[in-house]
Amino acid sequence: MVALTRPQGYTDAMELAEAKERLKALNLGLPWTVFHTFERNGRALHLALTERLRKAARKEKLWGSNEMLITLKNASYGFDPGGARSGGGRDGIFVLDRDFRPENTMMHKVFSRFLDHPHSEADDIARALGVKRSELQAVRLVSHHLRLLGVLAQLPDADWLVLVDCDRDKD
Repeated sequence: MVALTRPQGYTDAMELAEAKERLKALNLGLPWTVFHTFERNGRALHLALTERLRKAARKEKLWGSNEMLITLKNASYGFDPGGARSGGGRDGIFVLDRDFRPENTMMHKVFSRFLDHPHSEADDIARALGVKRSELQAVRLVSHHLRLLGVLAQLPDADWLVLVDCDRDKD
């Protein structure tokens, strides 16, 4: 059996049972509701969930599933700008790049249906964070089971990861 090692500064701040209870207790509002705040290497990451994510996850029968809870817990790894691109097989928060080819479903969901869509909640999220829409970075929160899609804003005092969709495809 291979021993799993955690990244330096990792805080194992949440068990699956706690994640499940937090998810049940959420009262999602606009533009989001904070699910949990993780800390890694002295930097806070606020993980926020949207009603848009809840609708997508319910449609896929993922809301409250162990797959989803495990993936939410992976936000505790924080965002590492030096490792922002995933070579595959790693859990964590990774950038979605517009230039990746062939375009996959994750890109379509985040860019076409959200960031580039004139009637999405992207402007509300940007305004609430005090950034421009163009400063929201498209990312995916990855586990071996699932990808949760969203936007990341790196502010001086903390990072904000706001999740807006989900994807089970392996592309």
